[in-house]
Amino acid sequence: MTTLTTHVLDVANGTPAAGIVVTLARIAAHERAVVSEAITNADGRTDAPLGSELEAGVYELVFAVGPYFAATGRRAFYADIPIRIVVESGAQHYHVPLLLSPFGYSTYRGS
Repeated sequence: MTTLTTHVLDVANGTPAAGIVVTLARIAAHERAVVSEAITNADGRTDAPLGSELEAGVYELVFAVGPYFAATGRRAFYADIPIRIVVESGAQHYHVPLLLSPFGYSTYRGS
């Protein structure tokens, strides 16, 4: 079973980023099909995996960070942050953290 999880950390504040809507979509033949959507909790994580039993292919995570920054009273450069990943065949776990600040971000394949 191939699963996908994420978490978001606000590195400018040194805290988890709660309340961010995260959408997972599969990209195939230039079509985007939404697989799931979740909101980060107080720990900056989604309560359940965004995807389980994912098929091999290209997927896109979109983090709606604009409303998060507005809610925290900060202006920011990004409205949404899309991250495209390749899911390979075979049972694996993918973890895609987002390290966030108002004017920059980074990501990596976690464990």
